[in-house]
Amino acid sequence: MSEQPAEADEAPFSRKTLFWGIFASLLAAAGFFLLSTYAPDFRAPEGGATPLSKGGTGYAGLVEWLKLTNGQAPPMERGEKDLASPLASTFLLVVTIAPDSDPAALDRLIKLRSGKDTLFVLPKWRTFPLLDHQGWETKVERLPNAVVNDWLGRIAKAKLGEAKNTLSQINIAGRMVTAPDELQWVADDHPLIAAGDGRAILTELDNEPFYILTDPDFINNFALNDERMAVAALDMIAMIEPAKGAVMFDLTLHGIGQNYDLAKLLIEPPFLALTLSVLVAAALAFLHGLGRFGPPRAEGRAIALGKRALVDTTAMLLRRAGRLQGLGDRYAALVRQRAAALLGAPHGLQGEALDRWLDSRDKSEAQGFTRRFTAANESNNLAAMHEAAEQLHDWTARRLGERR
Repeated sequence: MSEQPAEADEAPFSRKTLFWGIFASLLAAAGFFLLSTYAPDFRAPEGGATPLSKGGTGYAGLVEWLKLTNGQAPPMERGEKDLASPLASTFLLVVTIAPDSDPAALDRLIKLRSGKDTLFVLPKWRTFPLLDHQGWETKVERLPNAVVNDWLGRIAKAKLGEAKNTLSQINIAGRMVTAPDELQWVADDHPLIAAGDGRAILTELDNEPFYILTDPDFINNFALNDERMAVAALDMIAMIEPAKGAVMFDLTLHGIGQNYDLAKLLIEPPFLALTLSVLVAAALAFLHGLGRFGPPRAEGRAIALGKRALVDTTAMLLRRAGRLQGLGDRYAALVRQRAAALLGAPHGLQGEALDRWLDSRDKSEAQGFTRRFTAANESNNLAAMHEAAEQLHDWTARRLGERR
């Protein structure tokens, strides 16, 4: 017996395989879209005085130090939503100011944190990134007092002291640490951490639970290279917030988490509901199109046949040529000749004589044809022309019916 040939039209993949392949592709595309949209917000900056920076003036070391001490990483505040949450009011917010921070963001943050424990760390150094080491930076010079005072003035009515520091060590909660180079301080009779009489490194505002650390070299990455300074940094935070684990770091001043674009608007409230509705509608339309209802529709001819197609084509050409307005008198003359032929008018009658003969065929109305003929002849728009043509046609049809 001969073998039966395999079916030539057998599909290489089943419908289930195609469905799951399409579903996996859509899921991967959605994941790529979400990751590419939010990737800039979670990308750690290279250098700078930010809580994510591993440069000398950054504070990633303090974040890691608190994580190792408390067993969990301190949360990061990325926007006003985080600040407005009830949980944020229980944290000490550490606001690290960089020379290129956003002043407007600082003003908004001060208003939102009114009545809540907040530590502001002033900037000190101007740095330049090292090209040979990603994330590293080199110290160029100290920022001018006028630049630092501009940031300080937004928080409190104070200015940096001009006198040079003569102390070699600073007492932080009973622990003596080496004083940083070119120490920054403000005048305060009741400092939390002092650098001599009337000089404060850590001070508290009178009307708000706001704390200002004038010199960042006590808690930044460069400072934490020293073991005693690293322990003193925790002691400093404990002076403000006894529960050292209740610490949150701000990122909005550095532009992290604040970059809005069209993609974010589509996938965040209040437009998230609209986006989901559109996706569901598209999915339903796709599912609806998977099945066929009835036989496939045959493709029509490019040029239709028949009298109706000829009339439609002629009307379209007249419309495009702008000649429809002048067809009323021509149609009236054509109906006159047709009516005369159908009703058996005497040979040779033309013009008004023919109109009077046609009027005489109408026993129920005087000058019935002439009035309709004049209306069609004088029509100058499509609506009037259509109405007059209908009346002429109806008059001819009635007279022809009476004759039969």
